[in-house]
Amino acid sequence: MGRGSESESNSDGWGRARGLVLKTLVLIGGAILLRRLTKSTTRWDHTRVVARSLTGDKYSREQASRDPDNYFNLRWLSCPAAEMVDGSKVLYYEQAFRRTPHKPFRQRFFMVKPCPKEMKCDVELSTYDIRDAEEYKNYCDRPKDQRPQPEEVIGDIAEHLTTIYLKRCERGKRCLYEGSTPPDGFPNSWNGAAYCTSELSVLKNNEIHTWDRGYDDDGNQAWGVRGGPYEFKPAPASSFVDMFTLNFPLQSMDKRIEGSFVLQE
Repeated sequence: MGRGSESESNSDGWGRARGLVLKTLVLIGGAILLRRLTKSTTRWDHTRVVARSLTGDKYSREQASRDPDNYFNLRWLSCPAAEMVDGSKVLYYEQAFRRTPHKPFRQRFFMVKPCPKEMKCDVELSTYDIRDAEEYKNYCDRPKDQRPQPEEVIGDIAEHLTTIYLKRCERGKRCLYEGSTPPDGFPNSWNGAAYCTSELSVLKNNEIHTWDRGYDDDGNQAWGVRGGPYEFKPAPASSFVDMFTLNFPLQSMDKRIEGSFVLQE
C-alpha cells in the first residue's frame, strides 16, 4: 500500500510540474507575440520594405497580353548597389523589352530613405541619372566582382530627376505603399513636355505599378500611357515563348514606341 501511494504521489507531482512548465511556456510565448505585435514600425522599417519590394526581376507580360495596343512587355530589373552614410539605400534600376533584356532603354539609380519627419509620408523614393550609364548596363545580371563597386556607384550618381513620396496604405487596400510626385511634378523637356509626374504603388508579392507622364505648359499630356499604370509582376527566371513579342516584329514595335513613356529621356 505504501509503495502504491508513493507512486501515485510522484505521478501527481510530475503532472503538476509539467502543467506548470506548459503554463510558463504559454505565458512566455504570449509575451513575445504581444511584444512583436505592439512594437512600433520605424521609418527605417518602411524604407527597408520598399527597397526590398523594388528589387528583383519583374515583367509587364500579363498586361501586355491583355492590352497589346497600349502596353509593351517590359522587363523591370533592380538590385542593391550601395548605401549612403546616412543609411539611404541606393538601387540600380533598368528597363528593357522582354526579348532584348541585354539592351536596356532606361537606366537609373533609385535612392530610398525615410521621409523627413515634418512630411506626412513614410518613404522618399528619388530617381537619379547615371554619370556613365553604359558602364552599368546589365549591372544586376553580372557577378558582383564585375560590377562597379559601391564607392564608384556613389560617385556616379548624377542629376536628380524626380522624387516620389510614398505612404503606407490603409488596411483593406491591395497596396502596401503608394505615392506620387508633387502635383507640379519635375522639369522634363522630352517630346515637348515642360514637366513630368510619376505615381508608384508597391503591392503584395513584390508587384510594382508605375505611371509616368509628361505635360506641356498648358497641361496637355505630351508623353506617357493614358489608360493607367504599368503593372510589373515578378516572374520565374525560366525561359518561355512570349507570344506577345512574336506577334509584333521589331519594326512594328519601333513605330508604336513614339510617344510612349518608355522613351521619355
